Amino acid sequence: MAITFSDLHTESGLKSLNDFLSGKSYISGDKLTKDDIKVYAAVLKNPGDSFPNVRQWYNCVSSHLAASFPGKAVGVGLGGKATADESAKAEAPTADDDDDLDLFGDETEEEKKAAEEREAAKKPAKKKESGKSSVLMDIKPWDDETDMKKLEEAVRAVAMPGLLWGASKQVPVGYGIKKLQIMLTIVDDLVSVDALIEEHLTVEPCSEHVQSCDIVAFNKI
Repeated sequence: MAITFSDLHTESGLKSLNDFLSGKSYISGDKLTKDDIKVYAAVLKNPGDSFPNVRQWYNCVSSHLAASFPGKAVGVGLGGKATADESAKAEAPTADDDDDLDLFGDETEEEKKAAEEREAAKKPAKKKESGKSSVLMDIKPWDDETDMKKLEEAVRAVAMPGLLWGASKQVPVGYGIKKLQIMLTIVDDLVSVDALIEEHLTVEPCSEHVQSCDIVAFNKI
């Protein structure tokens, strides 16, 4: 059964999440999953003592993500001042807003079409610059006999406008098998991560070395 969380930027949304996490360490099961990453991305910041279950879960997910990004961060501030009218519009709910997170259900064709129509309707009103995203991906080999150097070479050989491969490392999985964990930066309007995986990384020639790919973290820049 799908679990849905709404309006996680509001106190009512955080309260529902806090109640759900009572007696739980993670959203699904007893280990960190993509469900935690999706919900984590929707929570604007650590809510603190007001929601203790969310605070503990948020800190736990943050520590896992920090381990995946071992570089020393110097801190980044994001600023911007909106007018009173713009702030009111940003806070006011509209019929097009959809803050629900469906953790298990697949998006239907009708939902995709509706989303495309909403985006098309918004474009004439305000033209936005193309954004970028930072992605952390796990790429798994077929077995312990797979040449990980050739695997990484095949992955990095995939080139397209708006795609930039970054740092990587090999992470032990078990039974002598290692996976490739690699960072990449994409221009959102030019590169679809799903298409990258389905049309490039899991087909020949990459499929000679690559068994599967998983998105560990996806963050807007």
